[in-house]
Amino acid sequence: MQEITLSLPCVSSMVSVEVLDSTQNLARELACQGCENHTLVLAYEQTEGFGQEGKTWSAGRGGVYFTLVLRPQKNAADAQHWADKAAQAIVHAFKHLFEFKTKVKKPNDVLALDPKTKTWKKIAGVLVQPEQTPEGEPFVLLGVGINVNNKLPASLHGATSVKKLLGREIDPEWILQEVLEAFFELYAQSEF
Repeated sequence: MQEITLSLPCVSSMVSVEVLDSTQNLARELACQGCENHTLVLAYEQTEGFGQEGKTWSAGRGGVYFTLVLRPQKNAADAQHWADKAAQAIVHAFKHLFEFKTKVKKPNDVLALDPKTKTWKKIAGVLVQPEQTPEGEPFVLLGVGINVNNKLPASLHGATSVKKLLGREIDPEWILQEVLEAFFELYAQSEF
C-alpha cells in the first residue's frame, strides 16, 4: 500500500473512529451540539451503515466511510443537489486516480464498469440528510461509503471494489483526500 500524508485543508475539524455504528449518527450529534461547518466524521468500519430508505451498507474494514457536516448558505434542504455533487466528486476522483469508467446512477449510487464481466457494479453510495438543530438551524449530513479494500459479502453480486478492479490494495486515505478535494471545489461553486 502507498503511504500518504493526509491533507484536508477544507475540513475544519475531523473526528476519526476505528469502529462506529454509523458516521451519520455521530455527525448528527456533533451538528446538534454546534460543531463547525465542514466537520468530518470518519470511520474505518461501520457496524450499522445505511443508505437510502434505510437499506444496509456493507461497511467492513478497508473502505472509506465518512460524513461531512455542512452548513450551506444555499440549497440546505435540497438533498439531491448535494448527492449529485458528492457523486460527481467520486466519479472525478476515480477518473483522476485510476481512469476507471464510472457513472452516476441516481439518486445516490456510483457505478464502475467491471472490465472482466462488462457489467456496471456499485462501488460507492451517497446518503444526504437535511436536518435542523433543536434551535431550528439547518445543516446537511453528507454521508459517503466507498468500497476500496473491504471484503464484499458474497450476496452482493452487483457490487465491486477498487481492489477488485485494480487487483491490488490502495491506501483508502488517498481516495478520501481526492474525493474531498473534488467535492469542495464543487461545493464552493454552489455557494455563489
